[in-house]
Amino acid sequence: MTINQARILVVDDEPIIRSSLAECLETEGFHPMVAATGEEAVARVEIEPVDVVLCDLQLPGINGIETLDRILSRAPEAMVILMTAYGTVETAVAAFQRGAHDYLLKPVLLDEVLARIRRLLDHREALRENRRLRRVLTRVEQAGSTGRLIGQGNVMRGIRALINKIGPARSTVLILGESGTGKELAARALHELGEKARDPEGNLPGRFLAVNCAAIPGDLLENQLFGHKKGAFTGADRDQHGVFVHAGHGTVFLDEIGELPLATQAKLLRALEEKEVLPVGANEPVRMEARVLAATNKDLQTEVENNRFRSDLYYRLNVVSLRMPSLREHREDIPELAEHLLARHTAQMGKKFEGIARDAMSALREARWKGNVRELDNVLQRAVILGDGPLVGCVDLPGDLTGETSDPLAIDDLPQAVRRFEKLHVERILRESIDKREAAKRLGIGLSSLYRRMADLGIMLDQAEAE
Repeated sequence: MTINQARILVVDDEPIIRSSLAECLETEGFHPMVAATGEEAVARVEIEPVDVVLCDLQLPGINGIETLDRILSRAPEAMVILMTAYGTVETAVAAFQRGAHDYLLKPVLLDEVLARIRRLLDHREALRENRRLRRVLTRVEQAGSTGRLIGQGNVMRGIRALINKIGPARSTVLILGESGTGKELAARALHELGEKARDPEGNLPGRFLAVNCAAIPGDLLENQLFGHKKGAFTGADRDQHGVFVHAGHGTVFLDEIGELPLATQAKLLRALEEKEVLPVGANEPVRMEARVLAATNKDLQTEVENNRFRSDLYYRLNVVSLRMPSLREHREDIPELAEHLLARHTAQMGKKFEGIARDAMSALREARWKGNVRELDNVLQRAVILGDGPLVGCVDLPGDLTGETSDPLAIDDLPQAVRRFEKLHVERILRESIDKREAAKRLGIGLSSLYRRMADLGIMLDQAEAE
């Protein structure tokens, strides 16, 4: 909902004032509603959402102050502007003390009314955005070094617990997982925990240096890792340290370690075993202090069996292994992840999005996510760039995510097919049942189990009731 689509309730016992204000609001693109008494206004608020209430102080029946109290007790987020022809300082103070957001003297000027309404709506949007960003920051701060690994489900809780256990040990860790699962985020969390254990006061922070082994040709990769001596090759006009030395007491993260050439694997093995590196063109090794973390989306055991990866290096790297789950394995975290990523992109681009619509969130929960969190991130970045807000809807998502296929089982992922079939089945039972209790009985489960299953399947309570 944009500001100009806000729902404005006009409460006044004078028909001319009600109609003139409603006409002005409608002309400006607002959605006006009217009530002649406080009782009628309270009844409207109980059945319809309201953003702003323009309420006369002198009303037949309950007065404006009592109307204000009753409206705010039923719709705490509604913003109330009181209007009166008998304004005093005491009256204004009393109105603000009871929760009024603004105060206007009659006869009101239409331009002034519009300006006050827009100011309140702008202020509310700013507060909502601040609260959303504060929640994101709080979640990161509370989670500490693992804060960027979002998710409150059992799978991600287990990952964070394991990282918290092995991080301070500064041992070599092999991080496994599909592309886009957050292997580098896990590596950074391990690095930060190791740094806290090594230097609790933070006086000598170590660097985190990441190297993508698949992105650099073999000869250049050796130079990047181990450094070189002056004159080692054409253009080597000075000594240069590689990342193992340059990282100091910090961490070297070798991403896509499965792509490392065999010749370089032998040199890496020596570096890990001897804690020293031999720069290109050097005769004397150089001591290294850095911790080494490695990651791959390959099955290194298969690579070893096919003689594409050294078995001794594999066992040396695999002191401790950490497998990052695919997004398909922790779908329960998708809403939290999506809101976190949306908040980040809206902040970066200066756009206003209140959140993600129910149907769009359902589509996100059911998508295949072969690219995992990275793909989800890209989808939401695209939605923010192309969308107009205030909610990310299905129209803002790529077509292959919104379930355009008419066959719910026309997918190549059996667990996902079973899940989608179960969702359709539960939704049908809910539509056909009188209430949730009957639906639970027909499904052969308890009422609390039904609510948990609905949440897991992404079935919203009001959505199920509406259908």
